[in-house]
Amino acid sequence: MKHIVSIQLDRSSDTPLYIQLYWHLKNLIKEGVLRHNQKLPSIRKMAAQLGINNVTVVNAYRQLEKEGLAYTQVGSGTYIRSKGYSSGEDKDRHKGIDDLEMMEQGQLHMMPETINFASITPTPELFPVEHFKMLINRVLDREKGNAFGYHESKGYKLLRQSVCEHLENCSIKTSMENLQIISGAQQGIDIVSKALLGFGDCVFVENPTYRGAIEVFRSRDARIIGISIEEDGINLDELKQKLHTHKPKLVYVMPNFQNPTGYSYSADKKQKLLQLCEEYNFFVVEDDSFSELNFTENKALPLKALDTLDRVIYIKSFSKVFMPGLRLGFIVVPRKFLNNIVAAKHTTDISTSGLLQRTFDLYLRDNLWQKHLDFMKGIYKERYNIMIEAIKENFPQEVKFKQTGGGLHLWFQLPEGYSANELYNRCLKKNVLISPDSLFYVGGESSDRCFRMSFAAVYKHQIKKGVEVMGNVLKDYLKEDASKIDYAEEFSPFL
Repeated sequence: MKHIVSIQLDRSSDTPLYIQLYWHLKNLIKEGVLRHNQKLPSIRKMAAQLGINNVTVVNAYRQLEKEGLAYTQVGSGTYIRSKGYSSGEDKDRHKGIDDLEMMEQGQLHMMPETINFASITPTPELFPVEHFKMLINRVLDREKGNAFGYHESKGYKLLRQSVCEHLENCSIKTSMENLQIISGAQQGIDIVSKALLGFGDCVFVENPTYRGAIEVFRSRDARIIGISIEEDGINLDELKQKLHTHKPKLVYVMPNFQNPTGYSYSADKKQKLLQLCEEYNFFVVEDDSFSELNFTENKALPLKALDTLDRVIYIKSFSKVFMPGLRLGFIVVPRKFLNNIVAAKHTTDISTSGLLQRTFDLYLRDNLWQKHLDFMKGIYKERYNIMIEAIKENFPQEVKFKQTGGGLHLWFQLPEGYSANELYNRCLKKNVLISPDSLFYVGGESSDRCFRMSFAAVYKHQIKKGVEVMGNVLKDYLKEDASKIDYAEEFSPFL
């Protein structure tokens, strides 16, 4: 195609090459040069013509799909789609793209019959409603109208005291003066970003990582650089290499049962990461959502428990295993940042709900938290074991995964040449929802071969049924000749 050959990409520009290619193709579509149902060059051919990486073409084509300007036909290639196109098959595919975009924004499109392996939100019958109602009434009887007043921005003093005592069980010793109460972990990441990041500051993240953190760092106009994660933690060789060329202010990590992979850092990698903090003068933001959901005898210590140099900003939410809508958590703040964090919290929402803080303080003091946690661990361990057995029984052996021993999710890899986004679309048609890896990567580095499945929002019978349905979908998909799946032929493995 002569119009493709004529495309000129500016390698000196700050705009990524895949975005430049996407813009060129979008203009050719708008001008009518590229017409409806016209096939785009294969990934390999387009890359060769323009002298660029195959992944650059993949990401440009994917962006066209997100805009509804292209669609992929399995075993054939990528085609132009006009806005008026309305075939049944393409409507299904476009619905899948729309749902993916909703997931990117933190929303799920659910039907009553949908089996939801995408969400990490607990099923509602697990919430300790009766205990919490009893404690709220105790607070109201005791405090009257004072329960609804503002607290100092740091948080309710007695709750901070209770949290300090609770942290000793996790081998973290801190004072209540270093604690900042927050309205959930997402707010914690946002507050840390507001307090410590300026325009263009560099942040390292694990790749893949929690999408909510990516969006927060983007909102601060930070430069986000992904460091690949391995089964025993962040890739230290890659981290050291990038520390030589960049100076990150923060490195955002989830050392225990990482989201989305479920991987946990080895003790050696935790220690070496802390050593690098001091050597290269950066701070670590530890997002600890799942360390308590450990189904093994091996204790999963937070990174903060090993931090003797006050280099770790520790964010903990009670929401994931308590009540997601409660929005309550805390930050253990290094002393040098205390004033910055308090100021950022005050400008965000002044203070977290006084009623909820007082109530959760009683929840901790009456030891109800530990009892509830033990109950939740029992439920999740059972679901975890059911999912592992169902996967072994139903999934093709070519689909690889690691038994994590904790957390709320598992991470899978398809054989080379197959697409997690395509699998997502096929499962969606069967009313099974998964999370493809494109949701979790920064810098367009997704291999499109991995996907996450969570057992938090599904019941035991749903796990068995959903995994069986997925097993059949996978078997049918893997029967297809991967060499003919043009859009995925050059993806490199993640694991």
